[in-house]
Amino acid sequence: MGNQLDRITHLNYSELPTGDPSGLEKDELRVGVAYFFSDEEEEVDDRTPSDCGFTKDNSPAEEGPFSVSEVEYSAFCSQECIFSKLRENEDLNVYSAKTLLTMCKPGDLLELVARAQAPHWAVCGQDDQVIHLHKGEIRKDSLLEISNGRHGRIANNRYRYRPLPPDLVMQNAAGHLGLSSEEICWTNSESFAAWCRFGKREFKAGGEAHSAEQQYFLKVHLTGSGVHTLVFRSLEDMIRERRRVDASGILKELSLVNGGKE
Repeated sequence: MGNQLDRITHLNYSELPTGDPSGLEKDELRVGVAYFFSDEEEEVDDRTPSDCGFTKDNSPAEEGPFSVSEVEYSAFCSQECIFSKLRENEDLNVYSAKTLLTMCKPGDLLELVARAQAPHWAVCGQDDQVIHLHKGEIRKDSLLEISNGRHGRIANNRYRYRPLPPDLVMQNAAGHLGLSSEEICWTNSESFAAWCRFGKREFKAGGEAHSAEQQYFLKVHLTGSGVHTLVFRSLEDMIRERRRVDASGILKELSLVNGGKE
């Protein structure tokens, strides 16, 4: 328990080189940077909605919606809210992959969820195809094939940044198809998908200059134990830590962090 708690509260991250803000060049951020694909989750095999932690909502539609128990967050850069995943403010219900395909359009961000896994993010493409970062490779796959029991939702509004036009979102995603390992500037599927939609270099590993003036605040909303605030020096660090909390489910240890409790 102690080691896991240290992992959550230790925020002295190493400096990484910064990159060019345009985000489209292929050769940036590849020299001297160790990329760490820490939370590209394993596939879920033949799970039912209940196996993945889903509870059927009172709906006549056989395909959903479903509700799932998830940690809720809000995040700020200085005083500006940049991220929100709060059930009181938005619909967090999830749908089967088949239903999700009838709801989304090219350029949308999709978030697949399951119990004890970091959410898997993808960019919706044409037909049933999505473009995503999985196991260190940027691929195009069928959403129906990769869902494997996971349900999902459209996550366009999770981040509060201004989105790019859909055609540029698709250009960003498709322009990186086939890249793998040391060619990739993102540490997880969420960072890649969000970069495609918003074009901000802060989503890339080492894409942001660390400064004492700019800090990110992640507020973890825990039922019955208040709100705990963690401080980070970059957006990428904050995303990786939040996804580790989602995947590990170590809520009891996190609730012991008294310094950030409100």
